Amino acid sequence: MSPDTPRAESAAAPAAPHVASAADDVPVPAAPCAGGPAAPPVESAAAGAPAPAGPAGGRGITYADAGVDTAAGDRAVELMKDAVAATMTPAVVGSVGGFAGLVDVSALRDYRRPLLAASTDGVGTKVAIARALDVHDTIGQDLVGMVVDDVVVVGARPLLMTDYIACGRVVPERIASIVRGVAAACAAVGTPLLGGETAEHPGLMGPDEYDVAGAATGVVEADRRLGAERVRPGDVLVALASSGLHSNGYSLVRRVVERAGWSLEREVPEFGRALGEELLEPTRLYARVCLDLADALDPAGADPADLRLRALSHVTGGGLAANLARVLPAGLIADVDRSGWVVPPVFDVVRRLGDVPWEDLEGTLNLGVGMVAVVAPEAADDAVRLARRAGAPAWALGTVHEAGDYAPRGRVVAGTKGVDGGAVDVFGSYRIR
Repeated sequence: MSPDTPRAESAAAPAAPHVASAADDVPVPAAPCAGGPAAPPVESAAAGAPAPAGPAGGRGITYADAGVDTAAGDRAVELMKDAVAATMTPAVVGSVGGFAGLVDVSALRDYRRPLLAASTDGVGTKVAIARALDVHDTIGQDLVGMVVDDVVVVGARPLLMTDYIACGRVVPERIASIVRGVAAACAAVGTPLLGGETAEHPGLMGPDEYDVAGAATGVVEADRRLGAERVRPGDVLVALASSGLHSNGYSLVRRVVERAGWSLEREVPEFGRALGEELLEPTRLYARVCLDLADALDPAGADPADLRLRALSHVTGGGLAANLARVLPAGLIADVDRSGWVVPPVFDVVRRLGDVPWEDLEGTLNLGVGMVAVVAPEAADDAVRLARRAGAPAWALGTVHEAGDYAPRGRVVAGTKGVDGGAVDVFGSYRIR
């Protein structure tokens, strides 16, 4: 994970560490050939002009003087490489030192019409909480959750993930901690962390500032792709619980905490732990439970035209209704009763502390629902049971209706995220502890 250049962070032939040399910045005289004349000296841009004077003391400016520490980048790679290697699957080809990671996709020959699914994302300003607490090994799970779970939403099985870290200064232990967190989450969802990069940006970012981003690619058989076109009236919404705030809405949360004057070390009785620990709770990973749900409800040989798992909605920025509306077709509306679950304490604390209106809160945060599965009515009980068995609390959240036959009872959300699709009617009152 070297600064300013591709990082060799996996045993899967990712880009090699790059150590800046004189060739990066200035011409260097060629070495003389054996038995031949010495290479001519390199002239300055203005022939015959004297070379510009160096800094005081006569020493030229080095890459380290400019704020980039290539040795620190190499040290970070050493600290992380075992964790990254643990994510490798039999499909990964190659070893450390290449310019790109390689994955054998020969298995795609068995697909009738394979579709590649791709997603990229970050974790927003949650990194500010990690930096403030100097805890960096959980933010990686947030990144995997935000990226890989978006690929899974269309029914795709992840093939690989890559990551990118921009920072003001490479602190090897900190960078390695971030990547070990990414690697552990990748291993948990069976996705190789195929490569990545750490870019050191002195002068652009403060010494302790950093940001993370990632991308993932998956594959799905075309006739098993999940989405709005499969959803029908009568289908049931099954909610999968979130682990907390996940990785959205932290600009709101941080503003509320700042205005209240609360420190991250403050013990909050509703949480049973410090505020910072609650805010840093990692995003729940849904990839395995969703793919297992697809396999159980629609095993191999199931009629692709009548899959019982119709669609999945990852509840990220915009909240529950806005994201659910994205996977409903035009002409249909889903009902969601706010009293159908108990809102976890962290959301109510944010609301009360900042006097945040409920409508703004539900349009920003997940309020306890991290993923929604839209299933055939006869599969709803099985879906709830299978999700719970996999460790994800689940419950029936609502039902899909023909819009023309349905009288909304609350706030109707439609046309979000640029999608001309269905609508969601959110009604009733939230239950809080």
